[in-house]
Amino acid sequence: MLKELVILSGKGGTGKTSVSAAFAHLSSLSNNGHATVLVDADVDASNLELVLKPDVIEKNEFKSSSVAVVDQEKCRACGICYDVCRFNAIDFGDGKYRIDPIACEGCKSCVYQCPHKAIHMQRQLDGYWFHSQSRFGHLFHAHLLPAMENSGKLVTLVKQQGRLFAREGDARLIIVDGPPGIGCPVIAAASGANLVLIIVEPTMSGMHDMQRALETVNHFGIKALVCINKSDVNPQGVRDIKDYCQKENVNIVGEVRFDKKVTEAMVNGEPVTAFDVQSSASQDLLAVWQQLEKRLFESSITNE
Repeated sequence: MLKELVILSGKGGTGKTSVSAAFAHLSSLSNNGHATVLVDADVDASNLELVLKPDVIEKNEFKSSSVAVVDQEKCRACGICYDVCRFNAIDFGDGKYRIDPIACEGCKSCVYQCPHKAIHMQRQLDGYWFHSQSRFGHLFHAHLLPAMENSGKLVTLVKQQGRLFAREGDARLIIVDGPPGIGCPVIAAASGANLVLIIVEPTMSGMHDMQRALETVNHFGIKALVCINKSDVNPQGVRDIKDYCQKENVNIVGEVRFDKKVTEAMVNGEPVTAFDVQSSASQDLLAVWQQLEKRLFESSITNE
């Protein structure tokens, strides 16, 4: 049965992508002949590809938003569009009204109010999504263009493509490197997952971010586990996280010690588990991965 693991964090910089890359590598070693499909759902700052070094198979345009455009041949310069625009996106000069595509929010008020039908909505390019082949499996990833706001929709699209490909092949697992935070992209990334792993650092802000992430996934009824990264840096922070998780009945699946080999691996464009098998971080990540595999494939977790 196809399972889906989503890796999240309350904020960026906790090591989420480093962990995702390590799991991609470890999954390729333990898949028992079944492929793993990889998805980078952090479309605002997609960087899993920097570690996996994939070859792009296909590149597709992502068009989701629309902006208003004035047909100057039909426009009678009545100024009604200027009056109804709440976002100051319409300028007047040289006897013509023009719409600033950056300021336009696509609300269509000007389209509906124009008595001469001189304004229409036009689709714009919001970004690109890619299907690539990496060393550890097929990767679906995307790039949202600057100032575009439909990241949640792009995350949904990338995940859908990954799921379709996985179901058509012999994949047994989808690993999703999710976006940070708790907003719409996170909800889109976690939707339909069998299991969410939240990466947390043992700091006061890290614990607060973990709490927000747990509240988000719990709201949607998704099973969540916690992994403490750089656990030996702040023992008191680790104790606070463990106390909170025990109180809230959240399982901590493992701890990863601070290890400079992780940075060296990233510089060399490798998952740490492939760069140095004997490093402390590699050993810790292997232990976490084995626990996750057990929970995913030997438990009753289902994808409703």
